[in-house]
Amino acid sequence: MAKIVCIDDDIDVLETCKLLLTEAGHSVETATTEKDGLAKTKEFNPDLIMLDLMMEDITTGFHLAYNFRSDDVMKFKPILMLTSINQKPGANLNPDAEGEFLPVDAFIEKPIRRETLLNSVNALLSLPKEKINVSGRNKVI
Repeated sequence: MAKIVCIDDDIDVLETCKLLLTEAGHSVETATTEKDGLAKTKEFNPDLIMLDLMMEDITTGFHLAYNFRSDDVMKFKPILMLTSINQKPGANLNPDAEGEFLPVDAFIEKPIRRETLLNSVNALLSLPKEKINVSGRNKVI
C-alpha cells in the first residue's frame, strides 16, 4: 500500500504506529530526531509523513513541517501531526484555532487510538494534491 515515515522521540509511539500501520499493509520507516527524520524522509520518499509536535524541543515539529513544505519533493506529501502538548501543564493547542498556521493536514492527540490513526491515515492518503495544506490555512481533518 503506502509508504509512511513516522518521526517521534517516543519509541513506544513509533512501535505502536509501525505495528498498526504495517498490519494495515503499509510500509513504515521511523525516526527519533529531527535530523534523522529529514534524512529518512528524503531517502524513503513517503506517501505520508507523521510527526510529533514536541521532540528535541517544543518547536521541532513546527520546524519539520515547514521544512517539508519548502522542499519541492516533499511539499505535497500529507502531514499528520501527533501531539500530547495538551497534557503538558500550561500548554494548550487547539488545532482548529491556533493550529491553523501550521502547514499540516491533520492532528491526532496522544495516546493514539487504532481507529483514529487508521481513519486519519486513509483520509490523508486519498487527498488530491491540490487539497494538501501547503500554506498552513486549509487543514483537511
